[in-house]
Amino acid sequence: MTDFSQIHQPVLLEECVGLVAPALERPGSIVVDCTLGLAGHACAFLKAAPEARLIGIDRDSEALSLATQRMHEEGLDDRFTPVHAAFDEFDRVLDNLGVHSVQAVFMDLGLSSLQIDETDRGFSYSHDAPLDMRMDVTQELTAAQVLAQYDERDLVHIFKTYGEERFARQIAHAIVQERGEEPLTTSGQLNRLVDRVVPKAHRPAGNPAKRVFQALRIEVNGELDKLAHTLPQAANHLAVGGRLVVESYHSLEDKTVKSFMRHGLEADVPAGLPVIPDDAKPFFTALTRGAVMANDQQIAENPRSASVRLRAVELNRELPQRWRERFEQMAVEGGGRDRRASRGRTDAHGRNDTHGDFTHSTRAIHVKGTRHDHGSRRG
Repeated sequence: MTDFSQIHQPVLLEECVGLVAPALERPGSIVVDCTLGLAGHACAFLKAAPEARLIGIDRDSEALSLATQRMHEEGLDDRFTPVHAAFDEFDRVLDNLGVHSVQAVFMDLGLSSLQIDETDRGFSYSHDAPLDMRMDVTQELTAAQVLAQYDERDLVHIFKTYGEERFARQIAHAIVQERGEEPLTTSGQLNRLVDRVVPKAHRPAGNPAKRVFQALRIEVNGELDKLAHTLPQAANHLAVGGRLVVESYHSLEDKTVKSFMRHGLEADVPAGLPVIPDDAKPFFTALTRGAVMANDQQIAENPRSASVRLRAVELNRELPQRWRERFEQMAVEGGGRDRRASRGRTDAHGRNDTHGDFTHSTRAIHVKGTRHDHGSRRG
């Protein structure tokens, strides 16, 4: 039996519960946890909202199995539906479950405690391990393959864009040179290479390889693309009064979330228009003033909360039809074309399986004895 009491406290747990639970007061309310992890947030949501149900999505089958075990031990499994999928399959997950609309969607981006603490997937620069970094071990692309197969220009782009690494060009050049002599297959090798390349006088605090590891993880798992694809799907499934709550851990994630939420927080009219038609008024209400960040005490208790940015909005009226259509298009286009697909790597983001994996549960969610009929995709 897993001792879940020893697992790290979820980041900003009380704040997240305070934002999610008010939307779940009616019997049969549904919350979707898109990043279930070890179910720390999910358990707290169900305990705070005893009439609600939770759909938990995770692409990591090990985490999903442990979360399911935890729900059973907590006596919450009768209100819990686990689904093995990437969160950008949001539309299809709900369609398969017969769910049309939900009262809350929660996302805790980045790595789970399980992934950070594991030493055999190469997520952490603190342990020497194979350079894997896959959140879903059924996909093909690994960090070692990125380092072995991507050309120097692509590596520079990844380290600059996803890691905001000042010495991206020098690091990429060193990787291409080194792999000609010996494959880079472990986190220890990559650590040593970055340590040689980055001048000691120009290093940020902490391990100099931190940004490179972050960039590789984002590339391997397609995290920013998936986020950009998922947010509009979530919005199209929110019921009026429904809430979208997102925790981000680096500036690129937070920028994506902030930009998306802004669509519904601003009037949809040309600047300077003297009268705003009702249909053009904002459809989101901000629930946080800017981004909520951890305080000094929270950071001291859980150092992983130092970089968190928590944002939340509530849908205050029916989503205008034109915005439903825009969000449907955004869900397809996301943050732009998949760079790796353009190089013929169709499995790069784990999207080679167009049907996903719903082996944990494909039953319809029942509310007040009736099935949520999903009808059309819109909603």
